[in-house]
Amino acid sequence: MSENGFVEEESASGDSEGNLEKKTKLKGTVTRVELYGAFIDIGQDGPAILHISNLGKRVNRVSDVLEVNQEVDVWVDRIDMDTGQVMLTLEEPLAVEWRDLSEGNVYTGTVTRLENFGAFIDIGAEKDGLAHVSELSHEFVKHPAEVLKVGDEIQVQVLGFSRKKRRINLSLKALQEKPEAALEDLKSSDIEYDEPDIFEEMPTAMEIALRQAMGTNDNAPPRKKGRKSRRNKRRRHDQDDILSRTLSYSAEDLE
Repeated sequence: MSENGFVEEESASGDSEGNLEKKTKLKGTVTRVELYGAFIDIGQDGPAILHISNLGKRVNRVSDVLEVNQEVDVWVDRIDMDTGQVMLTLEEPLAVEWRDLSEGNVYTGTVTRLENFGAFIDIGAEKDGLAHVSELSHEFVKHPAEVLKVGDEIQVQVLGFSRKKRRINLSLKALQEKPEAALEDLKSSDIEYDEPDIFEEMPTAMEIALRQAMGTNDNAPPRKKGRKSRRNKRRRHDQDDILSRTLSYSAEDLE
């Protein structure tokens, strides 16, 4: 079986039903055309059947698409285990069916489209999956084009999916090792304080009484004055930017 989930093409002779699997690609020859479909010689003991519903498009007559002695590429759609009858299709099957999807699955996919909010990736499913811009890297990514381009082959992990909404959420970041620098940033404080010398600034009893007599209320020790570091401000700006882009794209963008 190939990496994309399909069984490699077999020769048209010497195969047996026991060696055939669903999605196996074969070469065959049309031996007979009927109203409901066509009989295809794929080198088995008996001809396989290609039903009219599996011709790949809506047709009124099978003879509009196929003719006797025509050579065709077909895939195994299913095999009747009781009779051994092989049913074929002209439509190339999906490498990844909805029933095959599971959270945590890893696939090799191809980048098909880049948008401001993320990248669409073909993993062989009915719909391209979406890797949100926040799932492309542990580092801040302003636009997917900074790390990806259309045509790139990449590994992604399934974060979640909805067959009803026909949506697959993917992540590149989940397969990447978290940088040590990021761990150190989390351990270090982002706020620096100017510590006052409380012993030098501590007022005497006489000074406190004098201030109270004058109606002032500054006898408390000075409060720590904090200032956000430049790094903290940049991180907050990056997070706000990602959030605003997440909220900006609508359901139509995913179709």
